[in-house]
Amino acid sequence: MAKIKIKQTGSPIRRTSDQRATLIGLGLNKMHRVSELEDSPEVRGMIRKVQHMVEVLG
Repeated sequence: MAKIKIKQTGSPIRRTSDQRATLIGLGLNKMHRVSELEDSPEVRGMIRKVQHMVEVLG
């Protein structure tokens, strides 16, 4: 299955608890950290939820 790389570009400070939990679920909890995950509908939905704080690298 295809992989997707995501990078955290925004801070979770002053964000709701569910957005913070989504970042942790994606493996991102510090600025500029990169995570590589399987490209699935579940991961795409999580990325969409915090799209203002992450960047899709490929």
